[in-house]
Amino acid sequence: MKIGLLTREYPPNVYGGAGVHVDFLARELRPLVDLTVQCWGETREGAHGHSPSSAMAGANPALATLSIDLSMTAAVADRELVHSHTWYANMAGYLAKLLYGIPHVVTTHSLEPLRPWKVEQLGGGYALSCWAEKTAIENADSIIAVSHGMRSDILTTYPTVDPGKVHIVPNGIDSTLYAYTDNRDAWTKHGLDPDRPTVLFVGRVTRQKGVPHLVRAAASFRPEAQLVLCAGEPDTPELGKEFRGLVSDLQASRDGVHWIQEMLPRDEVIQLLSGATVFACPSVYEPQGIVNLEAMGCETAVVASDVGGIPDVVRNGVTGLLVPYTESDPRGFEATFAERVNDLLDNPEVARAMGQAGRRRAVKEYGWDAIAARTVAIYDSLALGSSEGGS
Repeated sequence: MKIGLLTREYPPNVYGGAGVHVDFLARELRPLVDLTVQCWGETREGAHGHSPSSAMAGANPALATLSIDLSMTAAVADRELVHSHTWYANMAGYLAKLLYGIPHVVTTHSLEPLRPWKVEQLGGGYALSCWAEKTAIENADSIIAVSHGMRSDILTTYPTVDPGKVHIVPNGIDSTLYAYTDNRDAWTKHGLDPDRPTVLFVGRVTRQKGVPHLVRAAASFRPEAQLVLCAGEPDTPELGKEFRGLVSDLQASRDGVHWIQEMLPRDEVIQLLSGATVFACPSVYEPQGIVNLEAMGCETAVVASDVGGIPDVVRNGVTGLLVPYTESDPRGFEATFAERVNDLLDNPEVARAMGQAGRRRAVKEYGWDAIAARTVAIYDSLALGSSEGGS
């Protein structure tokens, strides 16, 4: 079957969980189907690149996105099915369905209406991103949710969607790649103490990831622990100013607070994950949280917010600890988060056992080969349905 995979992110330009998902899924799909990948940016090995129309110079980013979607749609005329990831590519999938009469599969890594803070980035373009996602999802032939929580969110947010079209296929992990290493060169390189108890965050500085909550909670972490924020440039100047102020205040009150702002190569991230005592995931919205799987693959215990699809991955009391989050009580969440982190800092043997349990769970249940096979089964069901409908 000829499949067109539509995505914003593709290596080397991967900055979030959706990009990681597409990277590994494409690798496993290639032996199984005739695959082409359409992505943003330049054409590179394994993917055809697309850029905004020159007429979009200075336009709202949402308009530029739609111009890329038009280019992607033109590029998949020979495909028998298209599979889009995130609103940045969903409209290309929907238009291909209309133009070429082929099935469209959508994988939902998040939902725009559940991320209202994006109006800070897009302004009025946020209304366009919501419209593009809604149109694509409500008209998709099949929808893949990356967790049970994500499936529930889809059916609540878009009640006209047929529940029978929504399938759960989680993000996965390459457990041969994300595995414990005793190499600590990256720690030395970034001025970290590998012998000190460490709380690590890896992710974007965005409202969704809840990093300001983590920094405020860290004021109550055990004084012997260091906090490592492996986090890139904040989403907006306003959030950047707020976050820099929080980090500066924390650094003034305790030592061992490190903010690594550059995007680190994967081998360095694996070293940081392997050496951390606790991996912290304070997200306020998280359809699944692939980075938790990566931490578990590296045998690190996780303390995470109990939201979205995180409970699918992190088993409370087994592979980590979950912290209830309510928007109405952010300070209560921060206080409890600090308590759970301190529980593991105070009991390194428990943290180690949870990390080992996490590794076993990641290996057993989240291999990309199985996830690709489940994805192809969805493709095949749509192709069969199409052929039966046409007979």
